[in-house]
Amino acid sequence: MRRRPGGFTLIEVMIALAIVSIALVAIMRAVGVSTSNQGLLRDRALALMAAENRLAELQLSPPPPGTLRVACPQGHLRFDCVQHVTRTAPGEYAITVEVQDDLRRRLATLDLGGTQR
Repeated sequence: MRRRPGGFTLIEVMIALAIVSIALVAIMRAVGVSTSNQGLLRDRALALMAAENRLAELQLSPPPPGTLRVACPQGHLRFDCVQHVTRTAPGEYAITVEVQDDLRRRLATLDLGGTQR
């Protein structure tokens, strides 16, 4: 009876390499998706800060009712704040601030109701 020499055959090595390469491709895809999501989360966090800043400004000196678009940069990102001011009762106003990016995608929205003038 002949004994087979120890080690792996070429076909076994090829199959193992194919399995490892498929796993690596899946891992790289997951890392890429995670990285792009991280950028979007950062943009949304900065947009929320921009909305909070704009809302604080509007509380200090409320504008007349209507809609106005103003630039509200945050860090190196350029955002537009769209503010909607509506009169809810005599002397009271509801303020909504919506933050959009360059592509006009809404990244954050804050509402403040019942602000007195």
